Amino acid sequence: MRTLLRGLLVMLCFTAGLATADEKNIVVSSGTDRATPIAVVPFGMQGGSVLPEDMADIIGNDLRNSGYYAPIPRQNMISQPTQPADIIYRDWQALGARYVMIGSIAPSGGRLQVTYGLYDTTSQQQVLTGSVSGGTDQLRDMAHFIADQSFEKLTGVKGAFSTRILYVTAEQFSPGNTRYTLQRSDYDGARAVTLLQSREPILSPRYAADGKRIAYVSFEQRKPRIFIQYVDTGRREMMTNFEGLNGAPAFSPDGSKLAFVLSKDGNPEIYVMDLGSRNITRVTNSPAIDTEPTWGKDGRTIYFTSDRGGKPQIYKTTVGSGNAERVTFVGNYNAAPKLSADEKTLVMIHRQDGFTNFKVASQDLERGNVKILTDSSLDESPTVAPNGTMVIYATRSQGRGVLMLVSLNGRVRIPLPTAQGEVREPSWSPFLN
Repeated sequence: MRTLLRGLLVMLCFTAGLATADEKNIVVSSGTDRATPIAVVPFGMQGGSVLPEDMADIIGNDLRNSGYYAPIPRQNMISQPTQPADIIYRDWQALGARYVMIGSIAPSGGRLQVTYGLYDTTSQQQVLTGSVSGGTDQLRDMAHFIADQSFEKLTGVKGAFSTRILYVTAEQFSPGNTRYTLQRSDYDGARAVTLLQSREPILSPRYAADGKRIAYVSFEQRKPRIFIQYVDTGRREMMTNFEGLNGAPAFSPDGSKLAFVLSKDGNPEIYVMDLGSRNITRVTNSPAIDTEPTWGKDGRTIYFTSDRGGKPQIYKTTVGSGNAERVTFVGNYNAAPKLSADEKTLVMIHRQDGFTNFKVASQDLERGNVKILTDSSLDESPTVAPNGTMVIYATRSQGRGVLMLVSLNGRVRIPLPTAQGEVREPSWSPFLN
C-alpha cells in the first residue's frame, strides 16, 4: 500500500470484503472540451510607478488554474485598454476572447486604489465592475480577490484563489542532518512562510474549518505525536501521546472533533476525539490497516483507506455504526481519499490494473466513472480546493519532490514554485474570507 504503508512504516521505525466492478465503472484518461478564452489586459498605473507585482498576470493565472478559462497571451493583444470606452469589441472577437478584463491602479493616501471591470465581447455588455484598495505589499491579495469575484460572477461558484496551502519540506544537509519545515503559502505557492521547523519529520498537516488551527504529526520526541497549532500565534498543544502510531489527523467540518489513526490496541484503526472533552471513540474495528480518514460534510461520515479486501481501497463509514461500505472498485490501488465541495466527486491516488504507476484520479460517486487527472507517475497526497475546482498533489520531478496543481476537469497541470529540498504533504485551507 504505497503511500499508506510507507507512512505507517516510517512511524513504526520511530516507535519500535472483496467486490467486483460494476459494468458502468470506466476509466477516462483525458477530456476533449476547451476552456473559455479570456483576455486579462495589463492594468494601467497612474503616476508611472513600477509595482513589484503584475496584478493582471496573477489574475490571468488564477483563472487559468481553475481549468475554466484560457488567458489570451499578451503578445497577441491588439490593444491594451484601461477604460471601458477604449474597448474595441471586434478586435477581441477576432482574437477569440469571450471576455475582456481591464483595470487601473492609482495612488490614494499612501495606498493603491484598484478599479477593474469585466466585459462580455459577444453581448458587448459589462459583466462585473468593482474596486479594491490596499498597500503595495497587498497586490497579490487584491489580485486574488478580483479573480475570486470574477470567477464567482461568471460561474456561480465561489472563487478559491485567496486560500492558502500547507506543505512540508525536507532539506538534507548531510547524512543524519535533515531540516523539516511546515510551510504556509498562497494557493499558488507564492509568499511561503515557515510555521514550524524541526530536525525530526513532520507529517500530515491539515487545516481546521475556521482556518485558524492546523493539526499535524511531529516526531520531535522521536515518536509520532499529533499536535494542534494556532496559525496566528504559533501556540501549540499535543493532542495524542499513545504507544505506537499516532497519525493522519483530520478536523471534522465544524472543527469540534479530530479523526486520526492509532495502533494502541493493535493494528492501525480510525479513532475520533471530541476536542472539548478529549474523549476518544474507536470508529473502525478490523484486522486490516485502516487509515487516512477524511470527513463528509455531515460530520458523521468518514471516508478512509483500508486493505481489508486484500488491496488498498477506499471505504466509508458512519461514526458509531460499526459498519463500512466499499466505495472504489476500479483499479488495484486506491488511497488518500478527498472529497469535492459538493461531495459528488472523490479524489484519490489511483493505480490501474496492469500498471505500476500511481496517479491522481477522480471518481464520480454517483456513476462510478474514474478519470485520470495527472500525467506524472509517482503521485501522492492529493488535496482539493474548497470550491472543488483544483487539486494540488505531491510528485517527483527531476529527482526531487515537488507540488503540482491540476484542475479537476483535467485541462490544466502546472508545477508550483516551492522551497529547496523535498516538498510533500500539501493540504488546502478552507475559504478564509
